[in-house]
Amino acid sequence: MVAGVVSVFTGTAQAAESTLGAAAAQSGRYYGTAVAASKLGDSTYSTILRREFNSITAENEMKWDATEPNRNQFNYGNGDRIASQARSQGAALRGHALLWHQQQPGWAQGLSGSDLRSAAINHVTQVATHYRGQIHSWDVVNEAFADGNSGGRRDSNLQRTGNDWIEAAFRAARTADPNAKLCYNDYNTDGINAKSTGIYNMVADFKNRGVPIDCVGIQSHLSSNSNMSTYQANLQRFADLGVDLQITELDVGGSGSGQANVYRQVTQACMAVSRCTGITTWGVTDRYTWRPNDTPLLFDSNYQKKQAYQSVLDALNGGGGNPGTGTPLRGAGSNRCLDVPNQATATGTRLNIWDCNGQANQQWTYTSAQELTVYSGGTLRCLDASGAGTANGTPVIIWTCHGGANQKWNRNSDGTIRNVQSGLCVEVSGSGTANGSQVQLWSCSGGNNQRWATQ
Repeated sequence: MVAGVVSVFTGTAQAAESTLGAAAAQSGRYYGTAVAASKLGDSTYSTILRREFNSITAENEMKWDATEPNRNQFNYGNGDRIASQARSQGAALRGHALLWHQQQPGWAQGLSGSDLRSAAINHVTQVATHYRGQIHSWDVVNEAFADGNSGGRRDSNLQRTGNDWIEAAFRAARTADPNAKLCYNDYNTDGINAKSTGIYNMVADFKNRGVPIDCVGIQSHLSSNSNMSTYQANLQRFADLGVDLQITELDVGGSGSGQANVYRQVTQACMAVSRCTGITTWGVTDRYTWRPNDTPLLFDSNYQKKQAYQSVLDALNGGGGNPGTGTPLRGAGSNRCLDVPNQATATGTRLNIWDCNGQANQQWTYTSAQELTVYSGGTLRCLDASGAGTANGTPVIIWTCHGGANQKWNRNSDGTIRNVQSGLCVEVSGSGTANGSQVQLWSCSGGNNQRWATQ
């Protein structure tokens, strides 16, 4: 089992933030969403947008068909409306997307060769110039690589203008807006695979030759059973080339703890890679999503926060993670440690607090699987919500580790420990401070009996 850090449980840390954007800003990142101009008149939608997100991406309003419906006749109305929304709430603005083989206006679809190349570069120049100084990051080119195992370019009308078309687009964008971050953006690049490696090789070539590229967008259209085993490693290898990473179109099909776990893994991976500068979900609510059968967003169709929302918020507040070893957890209210009574190893043993003594029954390790473990080897045990309970008062026990959601915990910068399945926090029952006071789950309040500091 690979161990992770527990040092984030700190009684002296700043209070956890209560919204996504504010929590991300603590580490200098953004947490954003894609916005449709037509939905800004929905007051509930706009309220959540203003409250939760510190970055905005135009979902369709800055694409080629929207901004240049006729050749050299530009229409920025809806794009400008989204830019105005970002300014009004103090949010950063991402531009999406200057060139893409889809959503081209009809007139461009009929072009080819040098005429299409000229039109495409003119489009990049005109749109990037119009938004100069307003855009934090541009998706200059979107989805230019083929799916499958070739690792090569997608056959499109743009690709057929010559293999240097992506380079030409980036150079034109840099000239038009020297201060915007210039990104390449694509899907099915969430782990290390043939497609992401093809993009990696292109970025490495661009960096070696001085082609202006600043960031890579990982779209992350995922499901609750997505393989996340190389997600962070993929981010890191791009970062090692000297470019930033942005999670640009995140949504996760599914529900409940499975969906929440994937959202958490994405967030923690970004937090662990210093050059991952922010995350954007592809929409605010399941009411308005391009994946209506997958309920993939953080707010349901009635605008209520889902379990995944809390998972993301906890991960943003908790920061990244580095390898670590067993550490005592001292209760802020009692000054006593989380303890397995009498060094018992039997499954079902209920935890209490006791004078801190540094022995094995008080040594806790937060793992990469989001578990809190005690002991090791054949007697390894996991912190567990008894009977997978989700009600206030559920006993906190030790049990054989099995990977269930009742054994997964989010650790927060305010010192609280939240159960992934129930959303309840580990606390000392009745705010007890005496040796032997029992430990249970209860609605999170941030009180002293729910805060735990590492020694």
